[in-house]
Amino acid sequence: MSSSPATTPAPSRPLWQRLLLRRLKFLLGVIVVLGLALGGSYLFAPQWLLQANFARQAMAAHLDTKTVQAGDTRWSYYEGGEGPTLVLLHGYDASKEVWLEVAKELTPHFHLIIPDLPGWGDSSRHDGASYDIDAQAARLAAFMQALGLRSVTVVGHSMGGAIAGVYAAEHPQVVNRLVLMDSFGLRSKENDFARTALSGSNPFDYDDRAGFARAAALAFEKVPDLPGRFIDVLIQRNRRDRGFLDKTFNGLRKPSQYLSVQQRLGQLTMPVMGLWCRDDKIIDISALDSLRNGLINAAAISTTTLSGCNHMPMLEKPEQTAQVLTAFELSH
Repeated sequence: MSSSPATTPAPSRPLWQRLLLRRLKFLLGVIVVLGLALGGSYLFAPQWLLQANFARQAMAAHLDTKTVQAGDTRWSYYEGGEGPTLVLLHGYDASKEVWLEVAKELTPHFHLIIPDLPGWGDSSRHDGASYDIDAQAARLAAFMQALGLRSVTVVGHSMGGAIAGVYAAEHPQVVNRLVLMDSFGLRSKENDFARTALSGSNPFDYDDRAGFARAAALAFEKVPDLPGRFIDVLIQRNRRDRGFLDKTFNGLRKPSQYLSVQQRLGQLTMPVMGLWCRDDKIIDISALDSLRNGLINAAAISTTTLSGCNHMPMLEKPEQTAQVLTAFELSH
């Protein structure tokens, strides 16, 4: 009587291969879950991804997010780095995040304070309160006092430059050096943007992606390539804040505002630098001549122009901007 030959079992994989396969399956599952989560966030909650990206940039720049109550404002600000203190002020319809790429270059050498100006970003806003240049300079004084800041360099961009200039003129005992970057508040040639602004319309209002593209083209030589859903977050924010945006912009049309620094140049006694994009379409580079000619009492005057940018050097030329700031700081 014959019997069937016994079936030879398939050789088992070595233990290391089985462990490796389990780990790969686990990692694949994590990737799938993360992909679904990120895809869902991008579609349904893009503001979360935008904030996560800012948090990543802040971490890379070694900045911590902090808050402090000063005067009528709960200030949100970044702080990080060691060395001489630089206070960086953003412009109109912006926030502290515009400085993140520059901050990454500066924190190895400097102690940075980067606030959301009152009414903007994550700092508080009060209905009915004034947020013009003079009111903001007064709030900045309360913020500086609350943090115990003295002997600092104040760097202001655009509207933040006007606030920085007014504050420096009124508090020379605190400001060792002043940098005005494509700054509002100085006399300059009237360009197309100025004519549009003075006519009564706000070029920075937009309600759709096409409107955002038009507004961005006013400020950038090359408009950043943002994901569409991130642009939708900015559109929603612009619509939500339209009343505040227009009230603030309308206030800046007054001569006391668009000449706020011009009228105080003689009070600036510290070293002052003007940093401009050569092709600024918002504030004409002729403002640099007004700055130079008006600084009759400044300890030192320097000017720098950058090519390949429009109105946002900290975003379009972050490395060069950081280099110019570092050189100015070290030279004084």
